[in-house]
Amino acid sequence: MVLGVGLHLEFAFWEGASLIRSVNLEANKPIGRLVVKLGTGVLTDAKKQPDLGQLEQLVAQVAREHKAGREVVIVTSGAVGAGMGVLGYDKRPATLDALQACAAIGQSRLMSTYERLFSKHGLNVAQVLLTHDDLEHHERHLNARNTLVTLLRHRVIPIINENDAVSITELKFGDNDKLSALVACLMPADLLVILTTVDGLIENFGTPQARVVPSVLKIDAGVEGSAKGTTSATAVGGMATKIQAAKMVTRSGIPLVIASGRKSDVLSRILNAQEEGTLFVPSRVGLKSRKRWIAFFHHPKGTLQVDEGAKKALRERGTSLLAPGIQKVEGGFQEGDVVRVCDADGTEFARGITRCAAVECQGTQPVRKVVIHRDDLVLL
Repeated sequence: MVLGVGLHLEFAFWEGASLIRSVNLEANKPIGRLVVKLGTGVLTDAKKQPDLGQLEQLVAQVAREHKAGREVVIVTSGAVGAGMGVLGYDKRPATLDALQACAAIGQSRLMSTYERLFSKHGLNVAQVLLTHDDLEHHERHLNARNTLVTLLRHRVIPIINENDAVSITELKFGDNDKLSALVACLMPADLLVILTTVDGLIENFGTPQARVVPSVLKIDAGVEGSAKGTTSATAVGGMATKIQAAKMVTRSGIPLVIASGRKSDVLSRILNAQEEGTLFVPSRVGLKSRKRWIAFFHHPKGTLQVDEGAKKALRERGTSLLAPGIQKVEGGFQEGDVVRVCDADGTEFARGITRCAAVECQGTQPVRKVVIHRDDLVLL
């Protein structure tokens, strides 16, 4: 059975021979806004330089979708890789200053190439460099979204990258997979496509039984166990960071497809419901803008561990988190900070904005009964 994302994102899935569900993911809403993440491996060649032939075919694909009337946002990697060759590095540098020097050189080279290639199709592009702080701070978060929406309204293609020359978040902790998921949630997008060097999520990787998983309905321990890292000299993260990105966008009600960026028709195949890559099926009920901001755009400042009764009340009855249900408090958070909410096993199942500081949540007589109001709580 073919599982793909078409204009209306229709799919069905089976358990054995029994049809369980047939869902129209977008309720007949066309994919009008598309975020495409281009990984380092599909943008650079063996010499760690931008692969011009590869970039040209990727730009041509994006241009086709743009001319078909879609709004397309590109999240690009490759700045560090493009700068490595200039500075004579054979593999990704280990020190932050060297990484940022590579990024500073590579980013301008990469953007110049994008501008030249898109101009051949009569299209304008805009460079947008972001840091995590830009997206966490609420006013800057809204300003970033307004800027991107304005560019799209003027039929300009935004090309987004982490501001690697000044930010340490992406360079130290992950690839732009997370950034692409944040951008998809910020807009919000109708679909996120991550193009990489593999055909999708691979089951039984490295064995004769290896195969591409066509669709993922739920990201569980088995799916996470299938995610492998990367041995690329220019990339970080690998499939593990893509699974984390999938968690974010699917909870927000946005589908994700991971596919090979080496194919000249991969975007059209995905958008025309042909089997391509791995589709991560989104939640039927997505999150509103503010809830997405709470859930995914913060570094939590602490943790609240709750008992089973509190967890059940939050998950099944949609209540606020009350002080009596808290078993343990970690971190020095203040009122208004975002914190993790974990069960007795330490598994995070929610995030929220606390109405009291850490010291006020502890003790036999807490200052406030409501620690996180349900309007400020997001179940993950």
